[in-house]
Amino acid sequence: MRAAVLHGTAGSLLLAGLVAAPANGAQAWPDPVGSAETRGTAVAAERAAATGIRFGKCPKEEHLPASLRCGTVTVPLDYALPDGKRIRLTVSRVKATGKDPHNARHKVPRQGSLVYNPGGPGGSGMYFPLIGMLPAWKRIGAAYDLVGYAPRGVGRSAPLTCRDPRHPAKPLLQAPAIPSESFKKARIAEAKAYARGCARRSGSALRHYTSLNNARDLDVLRAALGERKLTFMGASYGTYFGALYATLFPSHVRRMVFDSAVNPDPEKVWYGNNLDQSAAFEIRWADFRAWMARHDKVYGLGRTAEEVRRSYEKARARLAASPAGGTVGPAQLRGAFLQAGYFDDYWPQRALALSAYLKGDPKPLIQLAEPHPEAAAEQENGSAVYTAVECNDAPWPTDWRTWDLDNTRLARVAPFETWDNVWMNLPCAYWSAPRQKPLDVRTLPGELPPTLILAAERDAATPYEGAKELQRRLWGSVLVTENGAGTHGIAGGPNTCVNGHLDAYLLEGRLPGRDAGCAPHREPVARAR
Repeated sequence: MRAAVLHGTAGSLLLAGLVAAPANGAQAWPDPVGSAETRGTAVAAERAAATGIRFGKCPKEEHLPASLRCGTVTVPLDYALPDGKRIRLTVSRVKATGKDPHNARHKVPRQGSLVYNPGGPGGSGMYFPLIGMLPAWKRIGAAYDLVGYAPRGVGRSAPLTCRDPRHPAKPLLQAPAIPSESFKKARIAEAKAYARGCARRSGSALRHYTSLNNARDLDVLRAALGERKLTFMGASYGTYFGALYATLFPSHVRRMVFDSAVNPDPEKVWYGNNLDQSAAFEIRWADFRAWMARHDKVYGLGRTAEEVRRSYEKARARLAASPAGGTVGPAQLRGAFLQAGYFDDYWPQRALALSAYLKGDPKPLIQLAEPHPEAAAEQENGSAVYTAVECNDAPWPTDWRTWDLDNTRLARVAPFETWDNVWMNLPCAYWSAPRQKPLDVRTLPGELPPTLILAAERDAATPYEGAKELQRRLWGSVLVTENGAGTHGIAGGPNTCVNGHLDAYLLEGRLPGRDAGCAPHREPVARAR
């Protein structure tokens, strides 16, 4: 999910008539525990263990440095038919260095593979093994082979598209806070066309791009790597199918880290989670505005959060009348500032661009926010996978009036991201593939080894309540919270307290005796240039 909490507000606005039946009368799939898919996963994993992965030079189209080695693992398209059509997932790896970064004479024992997923749906982890070069990751990279991969549908892993990438859609420049009926009708038409494009370009295969299959693929990858048990780290969406894995295959888990957890409550997947996300981004947007106000001497955008908001709205209105460089309108402005809701290290650059634009210099904003046609194919691939997985995973409202009512109410208190989130997810209202019944993530005492959950208290993309809900559902899990912070994805970041808990768990299997809190990392430094 581009991933509840307006501290209670969102819950009162949700699910005005959520329809349980899939679009076009398609039937929901059964609960997968003990199913043919589970048996098919065991067959595929056994084959993968026998075959392994042949790592070699990465293909040129991956654009990866020579230090990475690449290979593929074969998985069934449909786990109920393990002897049917198969697809190949691309995998990257850097072997454990065995070198203690603090003592060159000390050899570090190898602990196996650490598999990582960065989220999405639609994100690729192929670059992940390079992270071992960073200081915060060198101890982990000494003990573990760092393994990334592109999930099904992503990159070269049986790629999905819902429109011809050679003819990308023209970027939408406008993003009205209160959309007109004509604007809504145009977006509805686009959503219907996109859903039809997904079905037309992928056919019957489309139904197999799901979070449950991502979890099953993960078990086949584990076997192909020669690991009896999995050590896995998922960020954002990666925590959701990681939680599905923990529920389906608890005895296959060695250690698991859930960084910035999606709320796994079946009633939240995915429509409710996206409403909660929109509400939470409003809070984080207020945090960013307050930071800009504290640095008014640098940026001149206002001495209060409200004054900063008016400066932003002034820029938005000006861009609506005349897009900067002909390519940056309110939609691009909002997109650039939405990224700042994920990562506060983006704050100085965004504030500077807004300040410069209002002072008559549009170049920093254009450079920051303009569309990049050369990235259109990759962006379309990510969008297609995101759409397919979320639409397939769960029931969605099929009546536009439900979406309109819920989001009109929410936008009154959380206008920053609400309607953009609607347009991104609206193809799910018109989806033709079968919808699944979300798995009830849950483990019993003794089923699952202790796991580590990391969360920032003010994370907007995956609101904090999701981490608490995941902890309630996974027996023996421990939650480490970065208090008062809102960066999305905190493992290996600037917080040494968080990193200490991560290292202790991955390197020693040691968790705090109870839930722990860390002071927030330092706010970014305001700079004029």
